[in-house]
Amino acid sequence: MNLLSSFVNAFKVPDLRRKILFTLLIIAVYRFGAHVPTPGIDVERAQEFARGGGADSGIFSFINLFSGGALTQMAIFALGIMPYITSSIIMQLLTVVIPKLEAWSKEGETGRKKITQWTRYLTVLLAMLQSTGLAFLFHSGQATNGIDFIPQFNPARVALIVLSLTAGTALIMWLGELITQKGIGNGMSILIFASIVSTLPSEGNAILAQKGIWFFLGILALGLLIVVAIVVMEQGQRRIPVQYAKRVVGRKMYGGQSVYIPLKVNQAGVIPIIFASSVLYIPSLLGQVVQSTGLRSFIENNLTNPASATYMILYGVMVVFFAYFYTAISFNPVDQADNMKKYGGFIPGIRPGRQTAEYLDRILTRITLPGALFIAAIALLPNIVLAIANIQQLPFGGTSILITVGVVLETMKQIESQLMMRHYEGFLK
Repeated sequence: MNLLSSFVNAFKVPDLRRKILFTLLIIAVYRFGAHVPTPGIDVERAQEFARGGGADSGIFSFINLFSGGALTQMAIFALGIMPYITSSIIMQLLTVVIPKLEAWSKEGETGRKKITQWTRYLTVLLAMLQSTGLAFLFHSGQATNGIDFIPQFNPARVALIVLSLTAGTALIMWLGELITQKGIGNGMSILIFASIVSTLPSEGNAILAQKGIWFFLGILALGLLIVVAIVVMEQGQRRIPVQYAKRVVGRKMYGGQSVYIPLKVNQAGVIPIIFASSVLYIPSLLGQVVQSTGLRSFIENNLTNPASATYMILYGVMVVFFAYFYTAISFNPVDQADNMKKYGGFIPGIRPGRQTAEYLDRILTRITLPGALFIAAIALLPNIVLAIANIQQLPFGGTSILITVGVVLETMKQIESQLMMRHYEGFLK
């Protein structure tokens, strides 16, 4: 009842109600675009490929996950949000390497706008490259079970397909920014959430048809357990106490308060899974062009087969590696220690400066290990179930459920803060 009353309270606030309805409208537009066919594509052959489950495995599954099934329809939103995610990750990595970008990141709002603009340019460039690659791949039939999506293959038609898919990606990027500015929650995350959730009914129905009601109920129970585990892990954090010294400026006294630095157990979120999955799809692409039968067989049996032990070991190791890698990029203990020292802050019992940076780095290294092992286990769980149960696809997969739970938690927190500002009781207790 409290949850229902909180939803009612959210719609009682005119400003919050307008944001929620606007977000739902943008999601509806996004889902509509996921079913509009790309000009120049043979729609009947694309649907034949989709009915055969071809995009549920191999090099298409990851893109298809983030496009909400638009890839199987070869819709104008077929690339989904992946080009933007990739460009955002690249820009974050370049911020550490290129001094100009690092300087922009420290300029506040102005610098963030410059980085965002270059992220958009890189997104469009990546969308053009990916759409060109998909056009040739769909025509060759090597990765589509011999089905040629583009029978009338000529430069004009390829240009039309590339233009349509690139424009679709740019439109998705704009819709996501609209949600961030005028809706509720992070726009890109909300669109990813909508894409993943939209595929769950069809995946659940496939499991029900293959294995029956009892196996389906078992998968549902497993999904609920995973949700609970992810919520606990996402909320877990190590709080580092920080004491600020008192300062007298004129006749006023500043500082003296005690705060804390929240170091999350899963500091990197779902980024390590995205990184690891992207790297593991490189062998899938190589397998389409390699002429050697023996090498192609090795790639297909060990590097692109999610049920193989080699694939699982590589996947798990890379998830742990990228968890540490991204955490080191996103949280710099030296900068944190310098900022604390500049404003008169210190960790009780630890000297400001170098010792504070070493202390933060030591704590972060320790708490990242259980977080990295947890997301590796969540990422590998669907592969293990697929290998044991011998089914084609699994709803509530590790990547999808980790993203959906994270997005729901962040959006709920935003709605919660809006309700608390207006003296309403929120969702979270």
